Amino acid sequence: MSSSMLLETLGEEIDDPETESFLLFSQSIPSQNLGFVDSKATLLELTIGDRDLSITQSPTILSSNRGGGTTGAVVWKITPLFARWITSTNFLFKLGILDSDSTVLELGCGISGIIGLSLEPLISSYVLTDQDYVMKLLNQNVIQNRQETSSAGKGRKSSSKPKRGSAPTSSLQAASNISARPLDWETDVVTASLTGRDSKKSFDAVIACDCIYNDALIEPLVQTCVDACRLRISDDAEEEPAVCIVAQQLRSSEVFEGWLKEFHKVFRVWRIPDEDLINGLKSDSGFVIHIGVLREQTV
Repeated sequence: MSSSMLLETLGEEIDDPETESFLLFSQSIPSQNLGFVDSKATLLELTIGDRDLSITQSPTILSSNRGGGTTGAVVWKITPLFARWITSTNFLFKLGILDSDSTVLELGCGISGIIGLSLEPLISSYVLTDQDYVMKLLNQNVIQNRQETSSAGKGRKSSSKPKRGSAPTSSLQAASNISARPLDWETDVVTASLTGRDSKKSFDAVIACDCIYNDALIEPLVQTCVDACRLRISDDAEEEPAVCIVAQQLRSSEVFEGWLKEFHKVFRVWRIPDEDLINGLKSDSGFVIHIGVLREQTV
């Protein structure tokens, strides 16, 4: 993939965050409530492509008074839609941004691991991250769904023995191409060790799906995106920039605009057009996906 091909494919770049916010929130946005799939269910059955997933979630944690947030305890509507889109035939694979050798980092993945579970057969390595409180259910969901796939002859078996340390990995065995690691945007430092592989020093793509709902988290989220993408600069083995893919539900124009202004300072930004999206993510759906490339890597 050449960065010039990517920029040509994405078309018109966003140059004014306020205008982008106005355009998006002028759409006919359907009522999604807060955007849960089902906040009261403890088990969700979902189909992504030809794969059936059983996701355990925690309405109890969601409704608790836990400090530091509880939103990662359940599945949000955009997540399965994004998983279906990113595993479809789209420009990311056509241009080689993603391929069988790619390493992908997800920020704020929540308890489900849906995107990683869907994408991992198509790439080399997928790293799920979120706060420590989601790790138990996240590992449970990843292990359960990978074992079910394995028993059907479509995947690899995984171990349920956890690994803990200074940079804790998931309880998946080392040979797995999907792992889970605690990462707090406000307190943790992003380093190359997050890839979990000595042979890989950076990520090809960074994903944040429905992580933007609280203006207090905008700055730490954007900085984490920057730090993760900047790993590419010091990676002598890679020449092309990392891409940052941000999907979200349109809830608050103020929060959205605050995020985009902060993101736009350090990333060149494009909105993915309808012709490159699946039904359910196009205009007037109440959802939007942007892609960014660090400005310092495209000058």
